[in-house]
Amino acid sequence: MSTASPAMYHNSSQKKYWTFENEAALEKLRQEANQKFRSKALSIRKPGINDSIFLDPREEKVLFKHYEKRLLDLCSIFKPAMPKSVVGTACMYFRRFYLNNSLMEYHPRTIMLTCAYLSCKVDEFNVSSTQFVGNLQENPAAQERALEQILEYELLLIQQLNFHLVVHNPYRPMEGFLIDLKTRYPLLENPEVLRKNAEDFLNRAAMTDAGLLFSPSQIALTAVLNSAARAGLNMETYLTECMGLKDNKETLSKMYDAMRRITILIKEYELPRTDEVNIYKQKLERIHAECAPNTNLKRKHGYEDDDHVVKKPLITEEEWTDEDLDAL
Repeated sequence: MSTASPAMYHNSSQKKYWTFENEAALEKLRQEANQKFRSKALSIRKPGINDSIFLDPREEKVLFKHYEKRLLDLCSIFKPAMPKSVVGTACMYFRRFYLNNSLMEYHPRTIMLTCAYLSCKVDEFNVSSTQFVGNLQENPAAQERALEQILEYELLLIQQLNFHLVVHNPYRPMEGFLIDLKTRYPLLENPEVLRKNAEDFLNRAAMTDAGLLFSPSQIALTAVLNSAARAGLNMETYLTECMGLKDNKETLSKMYDAMRRITILIKEYELPRTDEVNIYKQKLERIHAECAPNTNLKRKHGYEDDDHVVKKPLITEEEWTDEDLDAL
């Protein structure tokens, strides 16, 4: 499904509901999700739950980056090899989910696996559930526990994505630009020399908010032109002549501005420090231990008011931990 034509992006749920004006809009949503969980947890009035135990938005961001990297690590060693579109879709699900939810409410360890599992289905990458958890390189019992958690959270994930499951990734537009360069831009003898650096650029872009701020074609074009610049090639005439923007100064200016912002996002990205991650993970585990009995099971299972159909989780969150991922 997510391999839909890039031309369809402009009529997509992605453009309408999941493309935002600027970084400030994204930070506002994340801060609201953080505050919403704090208020909910404090309202329980349980001993041990107070302001000092919570993660602040910056700490959540550090842990988000850590688990997003774990998600990419899983995808990179996945057998059979996972198509780029599946990886891109999984990353986008993960980012969308935590725009409106706190890591303190739903543990990223489980959500990241559920995102990868759902993206395989949506992108029609045919792997069985047994094959999927087999990639965790754990014993069969641990794999079974992981699968139970994934299935436990799958409907919640779909709901929190507002059932908008088709993701338009920049990989196909990049292929389109390379084909266009081959056919309409003779100044560049072999456009294939741009592929590797352009793909690397897109892989790095997946770990930023670029996909929540810009169209796939904008990101893809930036990747191609960035690759050209690294190779010492000036492709301004491709924009002005082949793309017909020579006399459209306003569109050209907006395009350059978007490319500049995308490039800055990628240049400014830094992996979190291990010592910070370890400290915040301890805080996160404590929060989940303190608040676990009060987790809203109805939201997990997608039920509203039918108390009689709310089942207990098949396992508890703590039974499957980060140590189960360490083989990745």
